[in-house]
Amino acid sequence: MTARARGKPPVVLVVDDDPTMRFLVGEALAPLRLELVMADDGYAALEILRRRLPDLVLLDVRMPGLDGFEVCEEIRRHPAAADVPVVMMTGLDDVESIRRAYEVGATDFVTKPLNWLILSQRVRYLLRASANLAELRASRTRLSAAQRLARMGSWRVDLETGELQVSEEFLQVFGLSEAPKLVTSPEIWKRVHPEDRELLAEALRACLREGTSLHVDQRVVLPDGSERIVHAQAQIVRDEEGRAIALDGTAQDVTDRKRAEEQIRYLAYHDSLTGLGNRRLFQERLAMALAQARRNETRVGVLFLDLDHFKRINDTLGHSLGDALLQGVADRLVASVRETDLVARRELSGAISRLGGDEFTILLSEIHDVQDLAKVARRVLEALARPFHLGEHEVVIGASIGITAWPDDGNDAETLLRNADTAMYHAKEQGRNNYQFYAQSMNAVALRRLILEGKLRRALENEEFELHYQPKAALADGALCGLEALLRWRDPELGLVLPDDFVPIAEETGLIGRVGEWALHAACRQVAAWQARGFPLVPVSVNLSAHQFRSGQLVEQVRAALAASGVPAAALELEITEGTYLHDESRVIAQLDELRGLGVRISLDDFGTGWSALGQLRRLPVDVLKIDRSFVRDVAERADDAALVAAIVAMAKALRLRVIAEGVEREAQREALRAIGCDEMQGFLLSPALPAHEVERFLR
Repeated sequence: MTARARGKPPVVLVVDDDPTMRFLVGEALAPLRLELVMADDGYAALEILRRRLPDLVLLDVRMPGLDGFEVCEEIRRHPAAADVPVVMMTGLDDVESIRRAYEVGATDFVTKPLNWLILSQRVRYLLRASANLAELRASRTRLSAAQRLARMGSWRVDLETGELQVSEEFLQVFGLSEAPKLVTSPEIWKRVHPEDRELLAEALRACLREGTSLHVDQRVVLPDGSERIVHAQAQIVRDEEGRAIALDGTAQDVTDRKRAEEQIRYLAYHDSLTGLGNRRLFQERLAMALAQARRNETRVGVLFLDLDHFKRINDTLGHSLGDALLQGVADRLVASVRETDLVARRELSGAISRLGGDEFTILLSEIHDVQDLAKVARRVLEALARPFHLGEHEVVIGASIGITAWPDDGNDAETLLRNADTAMYHAKEQGRNNYQFYAQSMNAVALRRLILEGKLRRALENEEFELHYQPKAALADGALCGLEALLRWRDPELGLVLPDDFVPIAEETGLIGRVGEWALHAACRQVAAWQARGFPLVPVSVNLSAHQFRSGQLVEQVRAALAASGVPAAALELEITEGTYLHDESRVIAQLDELRGLGVRISLDDFGTGWSALGQLRRLPVDVLKIDRSFVRDVAERADDAALVAAIVAMAKALRLRVIAEGVEREAQREALRAIGCDEMQGFLLSPALPAHEVERFLR
């Protein structure tokens, strides 16, 4: 156990072989006023541990030599380090590392790329929780020492006469008058809690019958109605001939010790924010439920729930309101799950758990039909659909739920939970705010995703990305008026991987920022190469992600790409979607204004598929509006689609925007768009996206 000196800052040991990561962690934790000790590998960390014991360890999983798991095991072998929190830093969605981290004794984990605010708050919480637990255990130690030194109440029963003698301390423990020293057994018996009297009587009978010593806890009801827990010990006294002549014993008030034990157990098995069970309690309850189901030949169900877009609420409203939302979600989960659904009918919090962050699980037993699980999932979604009132804010949040059932979806607790997690991610892919049952095919999808993520991290260094270019033409005369740069990934083993497969992964892992910066430079270099070969200057548009705006480096990246290539800003067009500015509109608009100030044109892509309104469109500094292909598909056949496109075009013209129609594949569509007054077109009728060398025939 760490012994933090009064007034001295907590000591945090940071173990990572990456000096940049150590520096960034140090910067993130600087406001906490900690003493940071840095180690660049596992051996250095263990050497530091031999000299001094930290209050918390931040430990990278992947390191040369001793990896994070081995270091964690060594820490747990240290006689004084059993309670030191160890937070392991793993890769995003590295489920195997997270599982193994808990196996070797890790307290918690954080995923890379690190969210510095979350890391800071988690370290603050773990240090506080560790200090509280240390204080609880220290209190228990002091209490135990005091009890050993204190005089205990003693008593003696004469087995021939039935006479009971007690000490003054005994009288105090039972709340009796101190004078006289001789009391009757009925007076003592009346103080014992009615529900515990038979337990005590049976222990006394066993002691007398079998000659064994007595050890029993019972509740004592004091005159003021309060209850205390009293530990009684006794043994038989025999005369020289071996006959039992008396029963000698002690009585000790152990209420405080018992409560401390209960508090420690509560902290170990419950989430401090919501009061629900934690991962440890859930896993134990699930194992018990499976054992019972095997005996009774019944089913067990697991619901794995993850809140949709919780990070957005946390980032926008702050962590205090985010915590309040999590508490509100916990309350509604408890209220929406009926007692008849549960394994532990007396403890709702044991069956409903918070695994961490915004992830919750629900354990259901005695399931006769798997569709009963769907009923519970629907009740949960309906309960969460009502707005949450957080201070002055009204928040609506959904959830994605994955469902598994024993024995169909796994034979053990770990497999059931893992497959429920997989099904939950499938629910998110199906549009969020819904539930999905686990299917075996999801494992193949998850495996492919894991493989893609691993390869994606190496793709930039291995120069596996390339840009293809789709021409844009003027509807009036068919002249080439621009090219859209579209990202492609050519993996040596998987072949050509399309953006729909890898861009969502890049966005979730944070790699999209580096990929987007590469695309900017590559497109500008290609324009410069075409100019050098004498081709006319044709604007090239590059798609931007919301991540690039959040980084705060976008304007400098564009300026650097233009300067490095030497192409004019007018040759570059940047495309955004409605989702780019939805959650931080003012910040995005400020950067768009700067980009337009450089001379770069801005295009709003996929218009009409999201939440854009005329008022928003007037505020956005854009030059071009791209009509989504879903409106273009039937523009030549359906009057209502044609009217809608005409309205969009008229609105754009009123705002002095050029209009491009995407997904034009038939001559009839082109003619209809030309008649409506659309400026440009893009689609397979003109050309699919082509490698750079095949675009040159259009440039000629």
